[in-house]
Amino acid sequence: MHWNDDRVDRMIGTVLRTGVLSAAAIVLLAGAGFLLHSGSSIPNYHSFRGEPAELRSIFGIIEGALHGRPLCIIQFGLLALIATPIIRVAFSVFAFAVQRDRMYAIITSVVFLVLLASLTGLVHPPH
Repeated sequence: MHWNDDRVDRMIGTVLRTGVLSAAAIVLLAGAGFLLHSGSSIPNYHSFRGEPAELRSIFGIIEGALHGRPLCIIQFGLLALIATPIIRVAFSVFAFAVQRDRMYAIITSVVFLVLLASLTGLVHPPH
């Protein structure tokens, strides 16, 4: 299999399209389910309630989504949307390595590591 630039560009486009469309479908379907189930309830704006703990952690979101909780499924769709460009960068590292383009493989690896470090909380923005 020959990995030329056109082939890599098409594959990256496919990854991005698939990720964005999948995430949109997940959010749309879960949002419709949420509105059907809870759309007629009246919100109470007199007191502030934060989001439940299950919506604030990746494992809580996945567990809730597996149990069919609409808000968790919506959050999962948003996580999928966030993961799409990260998967694109990871794929680019792989593609540059296969093409033996060391400079771009190294630069893209650094970008990937910075993305992971910022998302996992290892790096904080300056105050």
